Amino acid sequence: MDLVPALREPLKKVLGPATAKVMAEHLGLHTVGDLLHHYPRRYEERGQLTHLADLPMDEHVTVVAQVADARLHSFASARAPRGKGQRLEVTITDGSGRLQLVFFGNGVHKPHKELLPGTRALFAGKVSVFNRRLQLAHPAYELLTGDAEESVESWAGALIPIYPATAKLESWKIGKAVQTVLPSAQEAVDPLPAALRAGRGLVTLPEALLKIHRPHTKADIADARARLKWDEAFVLQVALARRRHADALLPAVARRPRPDGLLAAFDDRLPFTLTEGQQKVSREIFDDLATEHPMHRLLQGEVGSGKTMVALRAMLAVVDAGGQAALLAPTEVLAQQHHRSVTEMMGELAEGGMLGGSEHATKVVLLTGSMGAAARRQALLDLVTGEAGLVIGTHALIEDKVQFHDLGLVVVDEQHRFGVEQRDALRGKGKQPPHLLVMTATPIPRTVAMTVFGDLETSVLDQLPAGRSPIASHVVPAADKPHFLARAWERVREEAAKGHQAYVVCPRIGDEEDDPKKAGEKPPQEGADKRPPLAVLDVADQLAAGPLQGLRVEVLHGRMPPDDKDAAMRRFAAGETDVLVATTVIEVGVNVPNATVMVITDADRFGVSQLHQLRGRVGRGSAPGLCLLVTEMPAASAARQRLDAVAATLDGFELSRIDLEQRREGDVLGQAQSGARTSLRVLAVIEDEEIIAEAREEAAAVVAADPELEHLPGLRTALDALLDDEREQYLEKG
Repeated sequence: MDLVPALREPLKKVLGPATAKVMAEHLGLHTVGDLLHHYPRRYEERGQLTHLADLPMDEHVTVVAQVADARLHSFASARAPRGKGQRLEVTITDGSGRLQLVFFGNGVHKPHKELLPGTRALFAGKVSVFNRRLQLAHPAYELLTGDAEESVESWAGALIPIYPATAKLESWKIGKAVQTVLPSAQEAVDPLPAALRAGRGLVTLPEALLKIHRPHTKADIADARARLKWDEAFVLQVALARRRHADALLPAVARRPRPDGLLAAFDDRLPFTLTEGQQKVSREIFDDLATEHPMHRLLQGEVGSGKTMVALRAMLAVVDAGGQAALLAPTEVLAQQHHRSVTEMMGELAEGGMLGGSEHATKVVLLTGSMGAAARRQALLDLVTGEAGLVIGTHALIEDKVQFHDLGLVVVDEQHRFGVEQRDALRGKGKQPPHLLVMTATPIPRTVAMTVFGDLETSVLDQLPAGRSPIASHVVPAADKPHFLARAWERVREEAAKGHQAYVVCPRIGDEEDDPKKAGEKPPQEGADKRPPLAVLDVADQLAAGPLQGLRVEVLHGRMPPDDKDAAMRRFAAGETDVLVATTVIEVGVNVPNATVMVITDADRFGVSQLHQLRGRVGRGSAPGLCLLVTEMPAASAARQRLDAVAATLDGFELSRIDLEQRREGDVLGQAQSGARTSLRVLAVIEDEEIIAEAREEAAAVVAADPELEHLPGLRTALDALLDDEREQYLEKG
């Protein structure tokens, strides 16, 4: 939130071009305001030491530690054949653990003189493993002498701020740059209304900036963080409240189902009764559809909780009322699957205009990018004439050529796969804004829903329909206990012998086009193992020739031609394949009730939510499901703890909290989601639930009283900074 001209001063004017360039390229900091809002990640106390045992692998760290010993070794190498190569090994300690530093060649002289036993310093570098021991190679360091005036001044008393840093710019250099611009903090304009700040006993913004960068006590840090959390929560909630306010002013056509229409005919055909949850959520949706403002609702429910049924009934209600409904799916496989299941559920009600179609029937068309020209032409014609009441498709639905007769409802499946432009492009196809229903099977903790999807009302389906079976999940430690892995393949054979089927999931495809960067969702904590992730094509061959010999093994991955993918999926659904070796293309929407076991290889390469999604593909019939999470990670690693958490609970909301606590907020609200820098620096979505809820109430009141924020110029400026061009999509993560 760069707030006023003094804070908009480019860093290159203040710090010089070289430092400014590194800050812009590596930290995304361009102005004095950006730098003032680059807060310390944590603080070290001069008298204390860092816990060296807790250092994360492959990450750039800054530690305070004491030199235990330093040894200079000579060795022979190609460059120094006569044994004149030099290596300095320095061991640093925090009293509980040790870490080795290594310096080579000409780089040994300065540290050999300065890093004497007993010396304390700040060390910064990337943690790696050598000979099974943690080490920092050629770390940068800053001695903590405390006798020179400048040193005492720059470390501001006893608390040393440790900034998010990069290999190109160490924490202490960022600290010195912050000291240079800190006087400008006095000119920061406060975004919080004075009454709100006084009512909650919060310090002013200039004081908060001063205290976060130069705290004298821990109480200073607490004051600053409390204030800055409120800024972040409140400005974001005001942005969302203004969206809700603007949406509520838009006109929409009210869509009420006829008592004897298509929806009633469909309900009469259902061979089961809806769960209480489905009935309750349907009522919420129908109430929204009956209003003359566009519905904006998020429907979240566990895998298999019956979201599709709820969405289909809403779509039929809109067709009943003379409109059309579109279901937007993230992949062709999923669009085809939705189309199949919808036409099966509707039966003759999906045969509008055809012989044998019911009097209430409508036409259900599929529209994807890979359709043939003739089929595509017919689908487009059915949409523009209104012949087709329901359309199911991928991004192809958004193209300019696609015209609707009267689009009344858009259902987006798996929101996190769609960006804001796509959502708006489809909404723009109605004569008036259509109603919008967003579905997700990734359970979202309430606070994340309030923060990310704050412009949507939320409905939750938390019961599973009758007839669903429990899924047992187990971690298979392949490195420690290879016989467990052998047993996993035996279990697959046992299930196949009972007439059931299995999925084997791998992080990678394994063809020559494979991009190692895209291989799975490799968590940041683990970099010690350099083996490439297992690949579908390799694993399928190994299994067919080895432990699963004699079973019908097929592959499925995203780079297969659409017809081949669909054919492979159909064969599996028809029971003609025993084992499907696949990438995460099966993650959402694939429904094969006869599949009872899933083996996820290199499970540590996937995120918690993704594992939970994948697991939901088994146990969809009457036989119990089994999910085996195979990993080579050691028992003490963070990756194993993550897998143990997934194995321990089937509660998606609990898992999403664990996922969020282990990842950083930036992953949830920032780069990974929107391509823009996250605006959350101190607000922690899970920890700060109360602040977010209170900020939402305060924001709603402020926007209701003054939608244009005419009386709150500081807040408007902060809002402009949040919603600048690069963050425009921030509010509706794709």
